[in-house]
Amino acid sequence: MSEAVTRTVTTPPGLLASLDPLLREWLPRQRWFAGKGRPVTGFSPVAVTELLPSTAKLGLYHLLVRAHQPLLPGHDGPEQPGDCYQLLIGVREALPPRLAPALIGHVTQGPLAGRTVYEALHDTRPADLLLEALRTRARIGGLRFERDPHREIRSGLVPRLVTAEQSNSSVVYGDAFILKLLRRVVPGTNPDLELPLALARAGCLRVPPPLAWLVADPERPSGAPQPAEPYVLGVLQPFVQGAADGWDLALRALAKGEDFVAEARALGHATAEVHTVLARALPTVTLGHPQLRLMVDGMAERLEAAVHAVPALRPHASGLRSAFTALDDLAAEGRTWTAQRVHGDLHLGQCLRSPVGGPSHAFGGGGGWSLIDFEGEPARPLAERRMPQPPVRDVAGMLRSFDYAARSADPPQPEWAERCRAAYCSGYAEAAGRDPRTDPVLLRAYEIDKAVYEVLYEARHRPEWLPVPMTAVRRLASSGLT
Repeated sequence: MSEAVTRTVTTPPGLLASLDPLLREWLPRQRWFAGKGRPVTGFSPVAVTELLPSTAKLGLYHLLVRAHQPLLPGHDGPEQPGDCYQLLIGVREALPPRLAPALIGHVTQGPLAGRTVYEALHDTRPADLLLEALRTRARIGGLRFERDPHREIRSGLVPRLVTAEQSNSSVVYGDAFILKLLRRVVPGTNPDLELPLALARAGCLRVPPPLAWLVADPERPSGAPQPAEPYVLGVLQPFVQGAADGWDLALRALAKGEDFVAEARALGHATAEVHTVLARALPTVTLGHPQLRLMVDGMAERLEAAVHAVPALRPHASGLRSAFTALDDLAAEGRTWTAQRVHGDLHLGQCLRSPVGGPSHAFGGGGGWSLIDFEGEPARPLAERRMPQPPVRDVAGMLRSFDYAARSADPPQPEWAERCRAAYCSGYAEAAGRDPRTDPVLLRAYEIDKAVYEVLYEARHRPEWLPVPMTAVRRLASSGLT
């Protein structure tokens, strides 16, 4: 392997101030911006790194910035620095037509005055630079481009931006690699790197292994006794060629009137394989009554907040609470559960199906299910996302996903969902040696917690989808165990 490339950089003073008015307008329009509905009132820099000098024909800046936003109505206190976002800003004299959709704006003041700035991931040269930096283990300012020394990273591959991303951005290089860049970032160990690394080192072939990753080391705050924690910014993994995600496959099966039972069973088997390896590779804990009480209290608090925000939940609140009470009662009687690291946000869209009998992909044999995107629910604190959980949490997420797919069909096909749910649990039991349905109290509590989250999300963002989780809420609220 070649020696790491180290380069110090100097950032023009006033750079962020010159971009400020443009970013205030552009950032809230991005799909991955989490602060929708509140204006951006300013930015504070976490780290600003010049990757290509702006004096050249093409300039490139890497920004970590906090977006300042006013508090939501009803919340007292001063405005606080908000979420930290990773931005890649390209600089040109003028944009060629192919980059018109990437336009951020024209700078009128500061060191970039008279230049045009744009979202650089749309451009091949900046994308090439990122892959080459990862391949050569570059150090540029506070950015560290790390890689697995035992895995090859080819150069000269044509990059293309994936346009279907939601909370992050991805670039595919040829048909060999995919670079996922996290947009909303927090300091600390990110499970989207931590868990796939642990699985790869344990020999699990169900998850694409990290080949390289990008980390930022922000400057130590003045007076701080120790350096700030690094930010994990991106992960390069093998691209699963010819794969389709589980959500698309499920919708296709529904549209054609085809069964999905065999696929659901195989997906349950794959999920259990990943859980089994995670339990071996990382510590597990035993949850007794004190730990279960904290978990149940969290579920109850989320339910109360959702009931307050979505009046349609109120008639079902008592039935939903009964699930949490039943789980707490079991723990009070001495029942314990094993908790471990889990995916944390598992659904059909986080699963890839490669062609059966197709060519082997870079990390395993040909054909089968793979699990991706171990970041967890980005809205939850990082410490919470890294906490051990009962594996049934992931199972509940998948069961809800089958229900979503079936309810999105016209007409809805709840029987299709029930067959898939049963097959998934059976496949899980085959690999894990235990069927999640044999712990119905825990499974019901986690399904309700997920459905309540869905109700709140749909009410805020997609009201036309609200009937989907509300149907589940009615079923789960009336399914109290006797």
